[in-house]
Amino acid sequence: MTLPSPQVSTIAAGDTISSLKTNRWILVFSFIFCAYMLFGRLGGLALISPDEGRNAEVAREMSQSHSWLVPTYDGLVYLDKPAFYFKTVALSFSMFGESEGVARLSSAFFGFSLLVAVFLFCRKMYDQRTAILAVLIVATTPLYIAFSRIVIFDMTLAFFVSSTIFACFLAEECEGKQQIRWYMLGALLAGFATLVKGPVGFIIPTLVIAVFNGFEGRLGAMKRAFALRNWAVFLAVVLPWFVGLSLLRPDFPYYGIMRESIARFSTTEFHRTAPFYYYAPIIAATFFAWSFLLPESIIAAWQQRKRWSRADRLFVVWAVVVVLFFSVSQSKLPGYILTAVMALGILTARVFAAALNNDNGRAARILRHGTIPLLLLSVIAALVLGAIAFNPELLKNMLTSRHESLKLFMPAFLPLALSFGIVAILSISALWARNSRLILAAFMSFPVLLLTVNFDVLSIYAQTRSSRNLAENIPATLPPATELVCMLCLPNGLPFYLKRLVTVLSTAGDELTSNYVIFSLHSGKPWPEGIVPIGQWHDWLATRTHPVYLIADKSLLTVLKSIAVERGVDITDLGSNYLAVLLPAPTGN
Repeated sequence: MTLPSPQVSTIAAGDTISSLKTNRWILVFSFIFCAYMLFGRLGGLALISPDEGRNAEVAREMSQSHSWLVPTYDGLVYLDKPAFYFKTVALSFSMFGESEGVARLSSAFFGFSLLVAVFLFCRKMYDQRTAILAVLIVATTPLYIAFSRIVIFDMTLAFFVSSTIFACFLAEECEGKQQIRWYMLGALLAGFATLVKGPVGFIIPTLVIAVFNGFEGRLGAMKRAFALRNWAVFLAVVLPWFVGLSLLRPDFPYYGIMRESIARFSTTEFHRTAPFYYYAPIIAATFFAWSFLLPESIIAAWQQRKRWSRADRLFVVWAVVVVLFFSVSQSKLPGYILTAVMALGILTARVFAAALNNDNGRAARILRHGTIPLLLLSVIAALVLGAIAFNPELLKNMLTSRHESLKLFMPAFLPLALSFGIVAILSISALWARNSRLILAAFMSFPVLLLTVNFDVLSIYAQTRSSRNLAENIPATLPPATELVCMLCLPNGLPFYLKRLVTVLSTAGDELTSNYVIFSLHSGKPWPEGIVPIGQWHDWLATRTHPVYLIADKSLLTVLKSIAVERGVDITDLGSNYLAVLLPAPTGN
């Protein structure tokens, strides 16, 4: 046995210290990068209808009324989802003021927190390089970026669901008191997941862990997971909310369990049906551009399935179970598979980690093969967008009247073309150099460019789907006592931007985009204040003793004209396809 010389030992120690410092800076940069992807220019977009405008207003009303148990939307009880997420947004409003960026702060916070959880889990089960790659890939996935940057429940739910699964997995990697603590933490997190979006908060982690442990042959694991102490923790979180809300709103147990959960999963009444294969193209689009790597990666992984680690098997089961569960469901939306896309991101990080360790191995070949379609798509997109940018008539000739709004994006076509050109240059450079790091840069580049160079594309899209312009066009000089009334409409987000409630003249409450409001209006009870049956609008209008600012869609122009002629007032065009008339208070009031 020969011992190394002191000089060699010193050099080796220096290399190790240098490597540690480099890794530390890479880690810091990675999280700064992820923070920008989720928090950067968070308030730069208008609230998008229908979800953002509605959810922001529910939280605003909660922060104003301090009704932390029973949410309201435009003054009407809103029980479509539990109050937890609204509380987080309401608390943000209380601390930082009411704005679009603050409304999105909660989603961004939980999105970043989930990246931290992914990093810690992957570092423990794999290594630091894989953990860093995992957060970079997940943070540049379109679905993850989107749901971290909009006012919606899915990212908060994803954090608690994923953390529950991580905790239950780690519990079985330990013994004794440590195992008990992990399972109790999992129960706590499952409780909070349930407070975010109802039963799906515990159903998904239960299915993933049950199927995973079944394949692992650890049938006793579920008995440990459902120990009485864990039930006690879970119920201690969920029951106070459920019982308290049920006492205040006795119709909630039936609605929450039978209508919002069981009926949503098993019936088509919520109008979110899609074919069983719905999530195949959704994954291809929302996991772009990483989805180019999936076909060959899946084949290679299956061929080497005997070499999967336990954590690999968890993420495979996780992705498959979530996609299959929601494929069977009659209600389908892209956000439902958010955690499955995250699991695919971690598995993709495993491919990149293997390629970085061996530029001539199979993983590196998979990356190069996946870069070819990225290159082709980028070249085609750059050429087409560039041609349209320099000759706008090409687009105008192709558009029908139904697609006129696409003309708004014309100024963004040249930056988009340049961005796809950058992706193409990075792709061809990576293929030429056979360099896996450059391939990583090529795949990450477009999401980065979308939030920097091409941010105007998102801004224009948000403007076309928001009520911000409409709110800005409503005169600020209206008499103080004026009541705002929407006839057969309620532009989502209008109450939020106006910081006031809007009376709605409605047929069945559909304008509020709330299944609970529709359910409660069909209960046979008198309609609550703030929403008026459209058949009674003449009589109701006659009871108003103050000015009324009546807003309607342009399709109701004839109705507004008759009102304007009768009252001797003018019709105002508010843009955004809306008209309005100001009806003064009756004389003598």
